[in-house]
Amino acid sequence: MVEVKWTPVIIGLVIAIILALIIEMILPGWGIIAYLIATIYVGYTVGGGYTNGAIHGALVGVVASIIAAILALIIGTAIAGLAAGLAAGIIGVIIGVIIYGIIGAIGGAIGAAIKGE
Repeated sequence: MVEVKWTPVIIGLVIAIILALIIEMILPGWGIIAYLIATIYVGYTVGGGYTNGAIHGALVGVVASIIAAILALIIGTAIAGLAAGLAAGIIGVIIGVIIYGIIGAIGGAIGAAIKGE
């Protein structure tokens, strides 16, 4: 069982959200790069091998996607109405958790590989 190091995860989460907002303003649609950068940082910081980096990176990706989905639900229901916003939001949550979890695991493994433990 892997012991989760919460400090790097929280820092990576903050980095992911702030970078995603900045990158989305400059290059719309490229916010996923922010999650990759943040999860590489987390994988590098936690060290302990590829598995440990991948687990921590996936954790950042999943939590960040849930936060983004909650924000999208709030904005989507305000714009499109309750039924349309919720339907799109539920599908978006499922897809986002899968995609960002995979991206997070890849980034975490890359970060752990860079550290070389």
